[in-house]
Amino acid sequence: MESHIQVRDLNAFYGKTQALRNINIEIPRKQITVIMGPSGCGKTTLLKTFNRFLELNDGASVTGEVLVDEQNIYARDVDVTEVRKRVGLLAQRPAPLPMSIYENVAYGLHIHQMRSGKAAYKEAVRHYLELSGLWDEVKKRLHEPATSLSIGQQQRLCLARGLAIEPEVILGDEPTSALDPISSQHIEKKLLELKSQYTTVVVTHTLRQAKRLADYAIFMYLGEVVEAGPAREVFNNPQQERTKAYLEGLF
Repeated sequence: MESHIQVRDLNAFYGKTQALRNINIEIPRKQITVIMGPSGCGKTTLLKTFNRFLELNDGASVTGEVLVDEQNIYARDVDVTEVRKRVGLLAQRPAPLPMSIYENVAYGLHIHQMRSGKAAYKEAVRHYLELSGLWDEVKKRLHEPATSLSIGQQQRLCLARGLAIEPEVILGDEPTSALDPISSQHIEKKLLELKSQYTTVVVTHTLRQAKRLADYAIFMYLGEVVEAGPAREVFNNPQQERTKAYLEGLF
């Protein structure tokens, strides 16, 4: 397994409360890794250490290392903005910018510092809307407010905007939990299609979704990684009793 992200002796705190304990895992390149476990077990906290979003919470702190392409993103000389460009986040609820559909994607291109002409911008906007599976639904509405879209379409627009930044890694923090079943299927389908191009890490509390998406699975409980490995092995032959209990729906 070729690792894209390596986590070494990671601990995370909210003030004096420890949320993650001695995490040591590897995230495989260009596969979908699913982090699963019951609510409050540290899934989202772990995810947000991968792009330094955790430190946006007041009082949050981290010890240990997170290496992306063998670079420790918590080293003192690291450009945090560059880290967040390389490792994008698709949040739980879509948050389109208060501008048009077109301008939302163009904003991502601007962050990526694309300096080509107007025609190239138009082509790039179309490309990322196609990648997110939204182009056919919005191609005649590009200059309407992004908020005119359904919530499922807004989530795909946020995916398009994130892809326009050209990240290496896509993080999904329960990216379908606010969506209806059809919109959820759209997002899952796009994530499966995109995994050949991007390393993807998805947090979910839905076991069915984990089984549909995961190439690699991480099970967490009370701030610790209980078990991690290829999804087929974790789901079909778990080695830890707590993993077995979770898969059997006992907690």
